[in-house]
Amino acid sequence: MAPSVWSSDWWGSAVEDERVPSVLVKVSNPIWVVGVDNPDDDDDDVGGLIDGGGGRRKKSRNAKQLRWAFLLKAHRAAGCLTSLAHAAGRVAGSIRRRFASGKTDSSADSEEDSEEEDPKVRRRFYSFIKFCLLLAIALLAFDVAAYFTGWDFHPGGGAWLTWQRLVAADKSGFVLGMFDAAFAWWVGFRSTYIAPMLQFFSNLCVCLFLVQSADRLLQCIGWLWIRIARLKPVPKVGVVDLESGDGDGYFPMVLVQIPMCNEKEVYQQSIAAVCNLDWPKERILIQILDDSSDLVTQKLIQEEAHMWQLGGVNIKYRHRENRVGYKAGNLKSAMECSYVKDYEFVAIFDADFQPTPDFLKKTIPHFKDNEEVGLVQARWSFVNRDENVLTRLQNINLCFHFEVEQQVNGVFLNFFGFNGTAGVWRIKALEEAGGWMERTTVEDMDIAVRAHLHGWKFIFLNDVECQCELPESYEAYRKQQHRWHSGPMQLFRLCFVDVLRSKIGFWKKANLICLFFLLRKLVLPFYSFTLFCIILPMTMFVPEAELPIWVVCYIPAMLSFLSVLPSPRSFPFLIPYLLFENTMSVTKFNAMISGLLQLGSAYEWVVTKKSGRSSEGDLLALVDKEPKHQRGVSVPNLDMMALELPKRAPQKKHNRMYKKELALSILLVTASIRSVLSAEGMHFYFLLTQGLSFLVVGLDLIGEQIE
Repeated sequence: MAPSVWSSDWWGSAVEDERVPSVLVKVSNPIWVVGVDNPDDDDDDVGGLIDGGGGRRKKSRNAKQLRWAFLLKAHRAAGCLTSLAHAAGRVAGSIRRRFASGKTDSSADSEEDSEEEDPKVRRRFYSFIKFCLLLAIALLAFDVAAYFTGWDFHPGGGAWLTWQRLVAADKSGFVLGMFDAAFAWWVGFRSTYIAPMLQFFSNLCVCLFLVQSADRLLQCIGWLWIRIARLKPVPKVGVVDLESGDGDGYFPMVLVQIPMCNEKEVYQQSIAAVCNLDWPKERILIQILDDSSDLVTQKLIQEEAHMWQLGGVNIKYRHRENRVGYKAGNLKSAMECSYVKDYEFVAIFDADFQPTPDFLKKTIPHFKDNEEVGLVQARWSFVNRDENVLTRLQNINLCFHFEVEQQVNGVFLNFFGFNGTAGVWRIKALEEAGGWMERTTVEDMDIAVRAHLHGWKFIFLNDVECQCELPESYEAYRKQQHRWHSGPMQLFRLCFVDVLRSKIGFWKKANLICLFFLLRKLVLPFYSFTLFCIILPMTMFVPEAELPIWVVCYIPAMLSFLSVLPSPRSFPFLIPYLLFENTMSVTKFNAMISGLLQLGSAYEWVVTKKSGRSSEGDLLALVDKEPKHQRGVSVPNLDMMALELPKRAPQKKHNRMYKKELALSILLVTASIRSVLSAEGMHFYFLLTQGLSFLVVGLDLIGEQIE
């Protein structure tokens, strides 16, 4: 794993280097003994006076004591400066490597690194951003020239050139008079034609912003009520009945599926975790659904499954020659097997997920004597959440998603979007909903919506966790977010009529259309990008269109605070989270448009790259703890594989530069400079920090760093 510029490794080492050991100094006077433990003690006492008889007297300071204290403080400050200089040097080295390699988001070295966006859409979107950037630079130059010729840009100052000002300007010469006349025409033109249109879009985005803020606030209120009232789903069959092992125990037939594709880094641990599920082996079947195109990965996964099969596990390996339908096609093909009809439930885990041995015992009981329940969804937990800044920010986002959104919708509405993994479906519900469909890249949300329209209820278990890993590189995270935000718009176009024709109640239809799809999947990325990345910087050049300070500062800060509430350890990242979410709005907006207009990039599935960190500690625990059902030991025959399979040149990993993010960073910094002329203090700070965040992301300095 390549080190990260923003990882906790260099920071932790820097902190360790700063620690000052306790120093014992003996002064020439034998009566005095100076003990300096920490210069930052609350009482600021650095010495003690001890008399010869052992009695303790009042503490005081002398010149030598103060000198040692100042030396220790200077040593500590030097350590801080050294660590900061080291970090700055690493950042500068990373930036040099970006420009030296010349790799951008429009270049692709392999099929796996191919850009997920359609080339035409990418060019048009980038051209629009470049146009806004060039226009902003031109307007900034125009305004700066006008400022130095005497125009007043301060709030309440003269916005129009009076006749006296024009006459005075003409006395200076023809060129100055022509410039003032041109600038006066521009002020009149923008006030008459541009400002009203910009103000309209600004007010529209502010209204959408307030509606979405109210929705998030209501969700947080619901979450607080769940915590206060201690609301949680309770199964009708207790754990005691499951652990008794007698004939009355509830052990239905369970099918476990692990779809994977070229995920060589994580296949071993996921298969091991699923094979150690505590369930009667005659009542469970594990399907390894392999779509890998890499021959080495195929052999490794197949041999891993074979070794567990020799150990007595009921496991089957399936491989498809093509990836038709991607994950949905893989699951659909597996459900068509003849032996599936013997099973009542199916549990699905992605390749990087490792359920605990009691996962089925905690989820299956919720189906007992509750025939309306079609899905039980568990929460995700992340083993690499502290790896770098990117994973920390993802952890904030996903903690809010599970702790607040999924839990509130599950408790009060009995409906939420299936997360695609770490869930158990009633096979009857899947069949009534029409089974898996390949029409979108969010097959999990698709099947959940169709099951909801057929009247099935969902249960979310916030206290049942399944470990997985977060994308550690910005490239992988960006592709994942593109798929997650283009798919819902595809699905909305396809199922809108079905929702209207369904037999569910009016309020459920309203929730599905207005809240689930429009507000949270379409409005959120639309206003985030339009308001904070386009309208806000443009209002600096068209000051007649105003954007209130509470829209720029106070409400976004409140929303960020609400988002961080479910993960209190992440409060130091509150401001970076706000800036990063605005930065990601570019990718989300582009993906939303692609899905809504059915562009080519909306139908491309890119597997999120894994680093293989998932449950590194849990694997050791599996070795130390003897499983309930004895398994065989998995030791792949790598030497034999090396002889059978052709060798491939290893693909070189690298960081990229992202042109849209870099262009927007220059646009926002340009707008911040323009805000100085108008003395817009808060706007200046927001635009400058937001522009710097775009710069950091555009240079790919936020995630995994390739040396």
